[in-house]
Amino acid sequence: MNRAKGVVLFALCFVFGRKQSSGKERYLILITNNPKFQSDPEPRCDTEYIAGSYRDVLILVRDRIHQGHRLLSHPLSGSVKPNETPYKSILISKNTGGLDMDSLQIIEDSISTCDKFMQNPIKYGHNNQDALLADFSEVDYRLIVAAIASASR
Repeated sequence: MNRAKGVVLFALCFVFGRKQSSGKERYLILITNNPKFQSDPEPRCDTEYIAGSYRDVLILVRDRIHQGHRLLSHPLSGSVKPNETPYKSILISKNTGGLDMDSLQIIEDSISTCDKFMQNPIKYGHNNQDALLADFSEVDYRLIVAAIASASR
C-alpha cells in the first residue's frame, strides 16, 4: 500500500453494494464498539470489538499505535461528531513497525477533540431511542465498509 493511501483513508461516502474480496483485507484490523459488527460477516478483516464508549475506542487505537500499528482510517471520519453518536470504528494496520508519528499525532488530536465535544453531550430524548441507535450504527458501519473497500484496492 502506498504512503498516500496508507496514512489516512477518509470514508466520506456510502457503499451500497458488496465488493468481492481482494485478499488485502487480511492486512487490516478493525477496532470498533459498533454492535453491528458482532453479527455481520462483513468486513472480511480482523475485527476487535470493544464494549465501550467512543473514547474507549480511541484510547485502544492509541495503545495499538504505541505498539507499532498505523492508522488507516481517520478517527473523526464522517460528519457525525463524537458527542452525537456512541459508535466508532477505526482501521489500523495489522503489521507493526516503528512508532508512526503521523498516526500518533492524529489519534492524540482526535482524543482531545472527543474530550471537547463530550463536555456538551447531546440529549435526544427517549422517543425511538432504539431506532436512533440503529441509525448511528448503520452510518458508522457504512463509513468503515467504504474505507475497507478503498484500502483493499
